[in-house]
Amino acid sequence: MRLSPFGLLAIAAGLAGTVQAQEISFRWPVACEIGRTCFVQHYVDRDPSPAARDYRCGTLTYDGHDGTDIRIPTLAAQKAGVDVVAAADGTVLRIRDGVDDVSVAERGRQNVENTECGNGAVVDHGNGWEAQYCHMAKGSLAMKPGDVVKAGDRIGRIGLSGMTEFPHLHFTLRKDGKTVDPFAPGASEQSCGGSGASLWEASLQRPLAYQAGSVLNKGFASGPVTMEAIESGAAEQAIPTTRSPALVAYVRAIGLKGGDIQTLTLFDPDGKPVAQNKAPPLDRDKAQWMAFAGIRQPEGGFRSGLYRAIYRVEREGKPAIEQAFGISLRP
Repeated sequence: MRLSPFGLLAIAAGLAGTVQAQEISFRWPVACEIGRTCFVQHYVDRDPSPAARDYRCGTLTYDGHDGTDIRIPTLAAQKAGVDVVAAADGTVLRIRDGVDDVSVAERGRQNVENTECGNGAVVDHGNGWEAQYCHMAKGSLAMKPGDVVKAGDRIGRIGLSGMTEFPHLHFTLRKDGKTVDPFAPGASEQSCGGSGASLWEASLQRPLAYQAGSVLNKGFASGPVTMEAIESGAAEQAIPTTRSPALVAYVRAIGLKGGDIQTLTLFDPDGKPVAQNKAPPLDRDKAQWMAFAGIRQPEGGFRSGLYRAIYRVEREGKPAIEQAFGISLRP
């Protein structure tokens, strides 16, 4: 989604043509561990038509999306505080603060018109490079216009302000006013992967390897699990024991595609499968999806020991995602 301007900011349409990949490099703009405490939910849309395509010709974007969405796992993580940091040295041009942290699903799209970025900042990184940082938490901005920042300096914290339904940072990069995809800056609109290095600093190349879907949350609960409980972090709080009424393994995955087949299997301490949820193929692409599998407490309670779960996604007949996790049950 192309976010509307604030202050004097004008977002130029279209993708940049050829960008010299070595002209500048950027650090990750969120203080998190990629693949564990934060995930890429959406990339830049590289398809100029009403369709959408990410830089690997995948579906992890949507029409007109002009940035990288860096998502954190839960609202509980957002409330605990996750810093947004400067991706490179620069000077703060504009900021906005004071927008409430309320999901647009609750607030209504009409109520965020002209404030789609929410609480944000625009930083001039020199030589025509400019970055916009969006959806930060109300009252968290630590900079003001004119401040000089170094890469890694805190700008604010991830929030839920503006046009968003989940806590994340929307990071838009521009060169001379035109959007640039930091994952494939020199690639043509029709390529699938680009022909050169990304604009991310060298240490990020491996952690940021393209993932066609990820597990955002996983764990065990002592009863039924809802999407709301996962999002709020409540599902993580009730640790099952041998006396819990049930043992339920759950996952929330992002970036799933139509046709994906998901299987979640729960194993007892002997390695025997005791519950399985094999879902029918997805009818269409899904930004996120929850699955769970569990058993009721047997007579006398659960045995002590290590219970494991394995979540697998099969895509076009091939493994696409696999995640294993476990819990040691104690009285």
